Amino acid sequence: MLTVAQLEEIKKFDAPTICNGIEFFSVRPKTSGFMNTGIRKVFQNSNRTIGYACTAKISAAHPPTDAQKSLPERYYEALHSSPKPSVAVIQDTDPSPVGSFWGEVQGTIHVALGCAGVVTSGGVRDLDEVEPLGFEYYSSCVLVSHANIHLVETGGPVDIGGITIHPGELVFADKHGVVVIPSSVAPYLAQACRAAADAELPVLENSRRHFGGLVPVEDLMKWRAEMVKLRAGATENFTALLKNATV
Repeated sequence: MLTVAQLEEIKKFDAPTICNGIEFFSVRPKTSGFMNTGIRKVFQNSNRTIGYACTAKISAAHPPTDAQKSLPERYYEALHSSPKPSVAVIQDTDPSPVGSFWGEVQGTIHVALGCAGVVTSGGVRDLDEVEPLGFEYYSSCVLVSHANIHLVETGGPVDIGGITIHPGELVFADKHGVVVIPSSVAPYLAQACRAAADAELPVLENSRRHFGGLVPVEDLMKWRAEMVKLRAGATENFTALLKNATV
């Protein structure tokens, strides 16, 4: 568990920098740990969301069974007791989303339960009512109806955007997409993000000096080589830091 200060420090960086920082630890392939383009931020703002996943599965194609009608209380209890801030991570099990679990009522309930937003393979609605709540939507689509929406499962792993997320995993999302932060690297991630940003400075700062003209390609390649060297050094340092921290 990270402190509030640690979480806020991570939120100073965007999702691409988060991904770059995670790469320095060499804990997973560079092609994993983030959702595909099927899940996008709905509200057109620059807000960033970070929190611990509280998971569930939903369906709207058919009415709930008697057993499923008792699941909302169980889900809210899980959300109430989950680490804060939390992020609802909800898998829509229908072949194609037909009904939204999300609207003004659920958005208000979730804010009252300490939830920062939702990541869902389903759809969302009531956009005008929910955005002022500060509750962020990351979804596959926008829907008009709730249809026969109901919970079919609470807790457990869910598959969304091409990856599997487990309850309690740390999720980061912004207008670029959704990233899962490995728990082992989370305490050092802000430091790694600063290193990732610093590694780009040789290219960025020197190139900007040539705006209005043409940068010599020979110089550009030299600055890129310096960036690559800085990234390699950061990978070595943070991989060693993580190894020493887990010994």
